[in-house]
Amino acid sequence: MSQGSPLAGLDPRALFACAGAPRIALVAISGGPDSMALLHLAARWRDSGGPQIHAATVDHDLRPGSRAEAEAVAQWAAALQIPHSILTWTGDRPRARVQELARAARYRLLADLAGEIGAEVLLTGHHADDQAETILFRLLRGSGVAGLAAMAPVSRRGALALVRPLLALSKADLVAHCEALGQGFFQDPSNRDPRYARTTLKKVLIDLAGQGLGREELLRLGRRAARADEALRAYVEGLRASLAPLVGDDSFECDAEPLRSVPMEALLRILEAEVARIGDAAPRLDRLESLAAKVEAAMAKGEPFRASLAGTLVSVTPSGRLLVVKAPPRRQKPAERSSEA
Repeated sequence: MSQGSPLAGLDPRALFACAGAPRIALVAISGGPDSMALLHLAARWRDSGGPQIHAATVDHDLRPGSRAEAEAVAQWAAALQIPHSILTWTGDRPRARVQELARAARYRLLADLAGEIGAEVLLTGHHADDQAETILFRLLRGSGVAGLAAMAPVSRRGALALVRPLLALSKADLVAHCEALGQGFFQDPSNRDPRYARTTLKKVLIDLAGQGLGREELLRLGRRAARADEALRAYVEGLRASLAPLVGDDSFECDAEPLRSVPMEALLRILEAEVARIGDAAPRLDRLESLAAKVEAAMAKGEPFRASLAGTLVSVTPSGRLLVVKAPPRRQKPAERSSEA
């Protein structure tokens, strides 16, 4: 590693320790400075006794020149003796929610490739600046403690571990690392497109930094939220086990009495987990909070209650049981009769 790099002293084995000991690691590489720095660091990990490294670039085919950039990235990977795949997002292009749907397609394509090559982990180049923007975005959206904890170093997508080893490193240091290595990179023009929320967030973050709420302060908030979330998770897991619930694929049932004296956050998290597991999707926080408050009130009064949320029915029964079951399919309204003779 070049001594001119601010990352010259990094031990790649320590940097990638959160990834465990995979046999094959897939690196998601867009060609930006973040992912190019990640690719070089992953190559050093490989050379120090780490796993085989495979790289992949997703060509979303949303702008001219994207294919040529992907092919250039393939050449950069080849210079590091890293196999590289170009994955193309095909099909009709959406007119709305483009970035959201492109992101979903990107992870789907990468997960499929990981399965094909036997990669146990997917490495991404998310860094400290991304983390701060995520925390700010969720703060502005009114997220709870779990949301403010932002991106975890490791999360799972089915059998695949999604690993973000660069969360403690700044974008500036990653850019400087590429420059010290003489590594070229591309700048994604969408990062400057005012139509996208991330572009606006970057400007808001600059303004807030002038008022004392900059990247480091947001990251500190995220670390504190993560600690609180970890403690809450452990408490709720123990509480749920003590309830000895009856659990089915489409149902959850337990005695409501022990839940009458627990903090609202614990009740909310139990309901959230079961509604998300049984229903159509994770419920919105505001609707979940409204439901939990009504369940809590019903349990306190010893009164029955029933409501629907995200494809489930949540009930407090007259006998004092808490139930979450899958809602039956909605009945279609009969077609109106034609007035024509």
